[in-house]
Amino acid sequence: MRTSTASWVILSVCTVTSAFGQAAGLKAPDSFASITDRAERSRALFLEASKVIQHPRCMNCHPGGERPTQGSDMHPHSPMVVRGADDKGAIGMHCTTCHQLGNFEPSGVPGHPLWHVAPKAMAWQGKSLGQICEQIKDPARNGGKTLAAIQQHMAHDSLVGWGWHPGGNRESAPGTQAQLGALIQAWIDSGAACPAP
Repeated sequence: MRTSTASWVILSVCTVTSAFGQAAGLKAPDSFASITDRAERSRALFLEASKVIQHPRCMNCHPGGERPTQGSDMHPHSPMVVRGADDKGAIGMHCTTCHQLGNFEPSGVPGHPLWHVAPKAMAWQGKSLGQICEQIKDPARNGGKTLAAIQQHMAHDSLVGWGWHPGGNRESAPGTQAQLGALIQAWIDSGAACPAP
């Protein structure tokens, strides 16, 4: 009887934890339908998407300086590496020297075939959410992308998708990549308004 009671308590705690984790994810775009002012709804959608955009899984790859950061506390990358001329590391120490095709669990080193940092023009660290939003919309600072291409990048790019499969004991980005893509599409459809800088 004690064993079954203990099992029930553990199952209940896991269920509550799982439900809380889902509740703490991302809201669906239709959650914002009651906001009648289009620009206000658009800003609210982007604010929801910012739970991912400003999460360490994304911010670590959008460093403001020459050195990427790592971990949930966004500490400087160790060992010491720099972005390099092509944003893939310095000569002789490219990102893919250590970051292989996938996460390498024995050492805890994350991986992906296209591992690199975002170009400096696309740096997000040290910027307000409003500044990041304006930058995302600006083709001169987003790699020449249209809003449709930005949505595709966030919704389908496999390197962005790594943020939900970081391996090890790393915290994944909130929600799912599909949910982020839906929020970004709804933000675009509602006028792509940005929060105040």
